[in-house]
Amino acid sequence: MVFNIRPHERKIFKLIEQTAEELGYPTYVVGGYVRDRLLGRNSKDMDIVCIGSGIRLAEHLALKLRPRPRVAVYRRFGTAMLKHKDLEIEFVGARKESYRSDSRKPTVEEGTLEDDQNRRDFTINALAVSLNTSNFGEIIDPFKGIYDLERKIIRTPLEPGKTFSDDPLRMMRAIRFSTQLGFDILPETLVGIKEHKNRINIVSVERILIELNKIILADTPSVGFKLLFDTGLLHLIFPKLAELQGVEIRNGKGHKDNFYHTLEVLDNLSKKTDDLWLRWAAIMHDIAKPPTKRFDPKHGWTFHGHEALGAAMTPRIFKKLRLPLDSKMKYVQKLVRLHLRPISLTKENITDSAVRRLLFEAGDDIDDLMLLCEADITSKNPKKVKRYLENYKIVKERIQAVEEKDQLRNWQPPISGELIMLTFNIPPSREVGTIKTAIREAILDGDIPNEYDAAYQFMIERGKELGLKEQLSNSTD
Repeated sequence: MVFNIRPHERKIFKLIEQTAEELGYPTYVVGGYVRDRLLGRNSKDMDIVCIGSGIRLAEHLALKLRPRPRVAVYRRFGTAMLKHKDLEIEFVGARKESYRSDSRKPTVEEGTLEDDQNRRDFTINALAVSLNTSNFGEIIDPFKGIYDLERKIIRTPLEPGKTFSDDPLRMMRAIRFSTQLGFDILPETLVGIKEHKNRINIVSVERILIELNKIILADTPSVGFKLLFDTGLLHLIFPKLAELQGVEIRNGKGHKDNFYHTLEVLDNLSKKTDDLWLRWAAIMHDIAKPPTKRFDPKHGWTFHGHEALGAAMTPRIFKKLRLPLDSKMKYVQKLVRLHLRPISLTKENITDSAVRRLLFEAGDDIDDLMLLCEADITSKNPKKVKRYLENYKIVKERIQAVEEKDQLRNWQPPISGELIMLTFNIPPSREVGTIKTAIREAILDGDIPNEYDAAYQFMIERGKELGLKEQLSNSTD
């Protein structure tokens, strides 16, 4: 079978062929690029394997390209990489690998194309295309990878136990490819993951996180999380999420399975956004339900305060998973803390004051919060979902109306602490904080308009109540 080389690919492939022939290196394009092209998917990463020095091949090819690219050399790994137009091309010499039981870092030695294909994780990633003059464009498929592409199957080229024991990250990759491509993992391969799941403990958290984020960014991330749960991997890499699974029934009253509810929320949200951190907020929004679960004989199961505890747990979970502890973490933390607020507004008479407070606390993240809350409306009862969505629509309209009227998004009160100290000639003190809070609350409650003059006058009156005397007039007259 011959690989269909597109016109814009032909020039770079022919230059590689020419360079490899000059050096006497049999050369092939291998792996993900071949897989994605056969699936009709775009790929900007190309792996070139040669029987020889990948570094030397890259350096010689670069001399033929215009503009001449910089070659990044990684001698420790025997690889080189260059960028050409929209492609990132990596070059490596064919190799065979052997592993120690306590490490996923292999001992590497020179090998044949067959050796190189044997070390690949899955049959669909072991496909190679010849870039040699004698059989240019021929597909070399020793493990029936094309057949597995057609059947939409993830299968290891060698015995699953050896593949996963050698490099346990491949278990995460199997689930990631299954999620991204919509492929089934072959039953024997899935059994191999279950049997060797504990080997994941030798893989760095950083490498696991890369695969986990790719699963989260898939079109239907629940597929991957269900596989992670069913194989037992989730219990090892993200136990707090696994703890959400299960339903307890007492006095005939049960609660919903919060693990599968979380996955439903994540899938709902993923239809509307590909923002990784908003998707993380969906994963985290009910994370504190297990420790807050209580049974009330009158009302059934409750999870009071799970939003506040979930926000408090977020930094610890992010740290453990090696997620960034910066503004992205604070963003997720904020959405977890506020995720019940818009829904709670649907259960009461919506006041402008309540809407103002939500706008003040959410700031620029109000639209993302509303997306999360809409995704959180899940039920097996269609009438209940319809009613919640209709109420939710009313809340959105009220938020829009109040926001347009009061301009409270990322709002700061018109009176600063510095102005309070200057007006009353006082140092930083409890009185300054008391007055600032009173001004903010008066505006949010609608007692005074969100304007400087009204806030200034309110400040003077509040100061008098605290026994403070105006020392400097700041009137705008």
